Order: sequence, then C-alpha cells, then structure tokens
Amino acid sequence: MAFAWTVADDCKFKSATAMEHSVTKLSNERKPLKSGAGMDRKIESKIPKWVRPAGIAAAMLVFMAVAYFFFAPDGGRTLRLDGSRVTVSEVVTGTFEDFIPVRARVTPLKTLYLDAIEGGRVESIHVEDGAFVEANDLLVELSNTSLQLEVIAREAEVTEQLNNLNTIQLQLEQNRLDHKRNLVEIDWQITKLTRDVARKRELAQKGHVSDQDLELAEDELTYWTRRREVTLEAQETDERLQKAQMVQLEDSARQLQNNLALARKNLDSLNVRAPVAGLLTAFDAEVGQSLARGERVGQIDDPDQFKLVALIDEFYLPRVDIGQTAIVDVSSRRYDLAIAKIYPQVTNGQFEVDMTFAQGMPGDIRRGQTLQSRLSLGDPSQAVLIPNGAFYQDTGGNWVFVVAPDRSVAVKRPVHLGRRNARFIEVVDGLEPGEHIITSPYTGFLEMDRLELDA
Repeated sequence: MAFAWTVADDCKFKSATAMEHSVTKLSNERKPLKSGAGMDRKIESKIPKWVRPAGIAAAMLVFMAVAYFFFAPDGGRTLRLDGSRVTVSEVVTGTFEDFIPVRARVTPLKTLYLDAIEGGRVESIHVEDGAFVEANDLLVELSNTSLQLEVIAREAEVTEQLNNLNTIQLQLEQNRLDHKRNLVEIDWQITKLTRDVARKRELAQKGHVSDQDLELAEDELTYWTRRREVTLEAQETDERLQKAQMVQLEDSARQLQNNLALARKNLDSLNVRAPVAGLLTAFDAEVGQSLARGERVGQIDDPDQFKLVALIDEFYLPRVDIGQTAIVDVSSRRYDLAIAKIYPQVTNGQFEVDMTFAQGMPGDIRRGQTLQSRLSLGDPSQAVLIPNGAFYQDTGGNWVFVVAPDRSVAVKRPVHLGRRNARFIEVVDGLEPGEHIITSPYTGFLEMDRLELDA
C-alpha cells in the first residue's frame, strides 16, 4: 500500500515521539534507588503526575490523526503530486464524428502469383524482374530428368494400351463377320434344300423317289432352319455385348489419351510462361537454381489498377464490415473508398483490410506509397465528449480521475465510455458536461483512489 508523507506529518510524528520519550524519562527518574547506594533520603519528583498520561494521550491522538488521514473511508489511498504534471480536460457536449484515421499502403488491385508446377533446375531465364510481359511469354525454362523419363514411360504405356484396344476391336469385328458368313451359308443351304424337297415331293407322288429320300431331305431342311434361328440369336447376343464392350473400350481409349496429354502438359510446364499481361515483380530466379514443386517464382501485378491495404486496431474489428466507406485526399482532391475484403486474423493487435476506389482513381499514385485515409464507422451524432488521451490505455475506459472545481483534488470514479475516434471519446454514463478529468497517463498512481494536486 502506498502512502503520501508530507513535512507537516513528519513534524507531528516527531513531536509525538519526543513527548513520549520525555514522559518515559521522567518515569524512570522516579524509580526508587537500589539498596546500598549510600542514599537513604527519598527524592521527590518535581514533575506533576498528570504529565505522563497526557503525553501518552497526545501520542495516541497523533497516531489516530495519521491513520485517519491515510485510511479514511471517503479518501481511500491518497497520493500528493504536482498539479503541473497532469493534463486536465473538460467534459463537453458536441458532435461526435464516428471515424478512425487509417494509414494505408498502395498495392496492385490484382496480383497473380507464379509457382513452379513441376520442380526442376533453372536452365535459362528470358526476362528480368520489373519487366512488362504479355500473356504466354516465356519467362524461365526448367529441366527435370525424372519427369521426362516418366513422361516417356507413360507414352509407351499408353501406346501399348491403345494397341491392345485396337486388337480387341479387330477381334470383335472378325466375330461379327464370322456370324454374317455363317448366316449367308445357312441361308444358301436352306434355299437349296427347299428347292430339293419340293422336287422330291413331286417325284415321290409319281413314284420316282422313295419316301426315305424325301424324309432325309426334309430333315436336313429342318436342321438348317433351326440352325439359322440359333445363329441369329447368337449374333444378336454378341452384337449387344460387343456394343457395350466397344463403348467401354472407347472410353478407356479416351482416358488413356487424356492421361497422355496430361503427362505431356506436365512436361511442358517446365517452361514457365506468363498467364496474363502485367508487371513482373519478385522474380529472382537464377540459372542453375533448383526449384521445388510449388515454389514461388514471382508474381505479375496489374500496372494500372490499385487498391489500399490498411492495418486497423483489433478494437474496431467488430465494427468494421465489407462495404463501409472511407475517404482519402490525394493531390488536394478527395476520393471515396469502400472496404472490399477483411482479413480477420489478428497480428500484433491489428487486422488487415483491402479498400478499393469507388469512383475513379488518382493517376499520380504508385505502388508502395502510403496515404492517410479516414474510415467512417457511423453517422455523426450529438454526445457528451472527453478528449482522447493516454489514460484510456491505462484504465481501459472503466474509470477516470475527476478533478474538483478548485483543482485541489482528483477522485477516482467509475465511468462507462462508448465510441472513440482520434480526438474524442463518447461518454455513455458517469460524467456530466462541465466536469474536469485527468486525461494524461495514469502511470505511477493507478492504485490510488485520491490525488491531492499541489498548485
């Protein structure tokens, strides 16, 4: 516990101590002498008997006064300090403009990052960092022996599979033709036997052909007729299965072709090209350097369109949303901005936002330039205000030291503060217009309840 000790308090304490010592000394002088001291005569004290109790009472009064000074219920822990060391500000009523100043950095509106799709060794570089490139321009060539061998093996595998598919297709076609030849032969046999049976029936009626020969001819005709039916059924079944198998084989062939094209594309990705036109930056590849798969090679920025990237205190994260407006002054002209993207990750007590120009963009800004903008968090309104000071970081806006009208003392008081901007803080409850508070840092007396201010 910290106490304030003034010169007056020190004098009071010394006076009480001296008086108590005097009373003790007189009391000791009144003690009887030891026997054998050679003195039989009793010495009478000239100090009145009431002096000792009075000294003790005075010491107790001084002690109670000091204790009351430090521990009085209405004063609490008190510290005396020079009034010129603190800043006293008045509580006023005014218009609260709900905005915050934001320092923003100019960055390209669109940035496309270049990564090595397949790793490899840098064989040659065709452009320099900072150059303007067109779409499909060759930037750097890589070599990857393992990938090249893999693509060759894949091509051989695909070629082999395609040959197998062609062989199967040829076999299926041959089966179809065999069925067709069988039907032709069966139809020819049926036609020939039909005529033979008709002639033998006429001759049998005249008695020139035996019944046995006629029956053999008819039986043979029946055999070929039934064989034709079975052959047609087999042909139909084979055609249905062959069609389904051909569809699968064609799909497999297309998939193999796609795989081969993908392998060749991976091989072609060793030649890093510009996907779009723009300004090539962060390009630091060197001949002989080995790049891992997915490693960043550089980036292509939009050279004409820009946005502003700003860091904002995490205190305002719940109050910032996409679409909120801001303004920035460039070359004596005011431009409107809008928040396009919010990155909610907090780093070192700040989060990042992207702001785009709403209507028109300054023509004299460049990448990396910093601009001072004002982000609007709400509409202006009438409120009780106090200056935004360093005390807020010390107390969190939960309490302040309120200064008495005569500026001689400041007392701790709980308050409820609301919105704040660079200049003012909104008072929700706890302070009235016309009162005065300490707005300078509270370092050194955060634990105090009362401050005595010397003029």
